Amino acid sequence: MRERPLRFGHNGGMTTSGPAAKQTLPGSQTLDRGLRALELLAEAERPLSIAQLAERLEVHRSSAYRILRTLEEHRFVLRDDAGLIRLGPRLSALGRRAAPSLTQIAQPELVTLANRYAMTAFVAVLDADEVITMLSIEPSGGNVNLAQRPGARHSILHGAPGHAIEASLSRDEHYAVFGGRPRTEAALKAMRDGFSLSQDEVISGITSVAVPLRIQGEPAAALAVVTIGVPNKLQDIASDLQSAAARMILSN
Repeated sequence: MRERPLRFGHNGGMTTSGPAAKQTLPGSQTLDRGLRALELLAEAERPLSIAQLAERLEVHRSSAYRILRTLEEHRFVLRDDAGLIRLGPRLSALGRRAAPSLTQIAQPELVTLANRYAMTAFVAVLDADEVITMLSIEPSGGNVNLAQRPGARHSILHGAPGHAIEASLSRDEHYAVFGGRPRTEAALKAMRDGFSLSQDEVISGITSVAVPLRIQGEPAAALAVVTIGVPNKLQDIASDLQSAAARMILSN
């Protein structure tokens, strides 16, 4: 966790305080752009063209091409026959090593939850002031399901996983993220209820249920499911999420 407190603007949104958060150190601009390119590809709904990547990076196409060539050489990105760019499989291997214990013990529990409730189950982790999906499992059976792509991110202020994670933070951890601001009402409710429920907070029409997940040696996390509308068996889902989280903690 990067310990850089956040300032909250008049609209309630978070902005970084301290040294400029996006300031690039001298000589690191190329690396910064390469990493940003990977983030843009992860956030994109579909593969991007060179022109699209250059536009989003705010660089000339020739600069975007040089960045792409380096990433291709290391197999971090791939291009299809149409020249469209997507993330490469090597990133998946790196991602699994980001929180190895968490990923390993979460897999079977996510499979069970996804198939039991016919919902996508996932683990999200805290990264500075954002919540990032680390691992997700969709239910088997061929039905149309919501996808929760690994790498998807949003503010800790929004969504059940963010509220559950905030609820789990110690006083020092909370200060490092929120800079002394009191816990949000959603986090306080999650502390009282033992789980968090969010509706329409990240995506309109989408509901998520989450519980805190604290694995020793791993970042603060949440175990969650996502679905359309409010589930009928909310208490059952919350109870099973809590039980799954407890098993994961004990198995670590």
